Amino acid sequence: MANVLVFAETRNGEIRKVALEAVTAARKLADATGGGEVHAVLAGPPGIGEKAPLLGTYGADVVLVSESADFARFARESLAATMAERARSGGYRAVVLGFSAQGRDLGPRVAARLDAPIATDVIDLSAAGDTITVKHPAYANKVIMTLAISGSPVVISVRPSAFTAVQAPKAARVDTLVPVAAQGATVTVVDVKEGAKGRPDLGEASIIVSGGRGLKAPENFKLVEALADAFGNAAVGATRAVTDDGWRPHSDQIGQTGRQVSPDLYVALGISGAIQHLAGMRTSRTIVAINKDKEAPIFKVADYGIVGDVIEILPVLTAAVKAAREGH
Repeated sequence: MANVLVFAETRNGEIRKVALEAVTAARKLADATGGGEVHAVLAGPPGIGEKAPLLGTYGADVVLVSESADFARFARESLAATMAERARSGGYRAVVLGFSAQGRDLGPRVAARLDAPIATDVIDLSAAGDTITVKHPAYANKVIMTLAISGSPVVISVRPSAFTAVQAPKAARVDTLVPVAAQGATVTVVDVKEGAKGRPDLGEASIIVSGGRGLKAPENFKLVEALADAFGNAAVGATRAVTDDGWRPHSDQIGQTGRQVSPDLYVALGISGAIQHLAGMRTSRTIVAINKDKEAPIFKVADYGIVGDVIEILPVLTAAVKAAREGH
């Protein structure tokens, strides 16, 4: 049997959706490598241990609670040292975490401490014998690369929403994991500024409505917001051109240099489909595109497309979505 270690990411004292997806991915890996266990590290400020049962609901056999006031603001060096020491002493086959902002920072640190291979932005995985096979987008998402990784442990970060969090209830045992102090130079987070409240995070949203230059003017993003509301508080995204022009905050940017997302539904409004943008959203499960240019690259990846003026079509589409949700 080969056990798998998971970093269960938290924010503001709550377990994030990406943590449950990471546990699901780890459960799949542990089961494929001979019925091993999934051990989840739940690190956070004092009191975070109260959230441990939720990880058991999604398949964790053991929850290792590591509480420290410093973990409230992502003490990266201490977290990396704590994860690496546990991975080393526990003899785990793999370490799994989310490919979120925290995961992108933490994963390489853990891999470096373990002198272990790392696979990032993973959208699928499997195991057979001593080999773990992962898939991840490459070359601006033009291809899906398959990597066979040998050795132990392996560090794997999974793309948010690429794995659907599935309940697999376990009577999880809860143990204490003593934080490992950081050595040498450290980085301290002194302030956290959060974006506007009220909408789901792009990395966790099941529906994203995104706008581009085809909307013609920043004030027309109210039409995007209206469609997002019609879906029931969907997330709102944007292209790099739109955020560079100041129409939307940079935190809304989806693409190679922005957020990589894999929602159940991605609605692209007035987006031509430049390679940079496609790199951030083409793994979405269903893509709907509206663009007046029938040759726009976005239609090559879209499951459904409408050729026409997005300004004229959006109010009609919004009304249809509202009617459908109200059962009319």
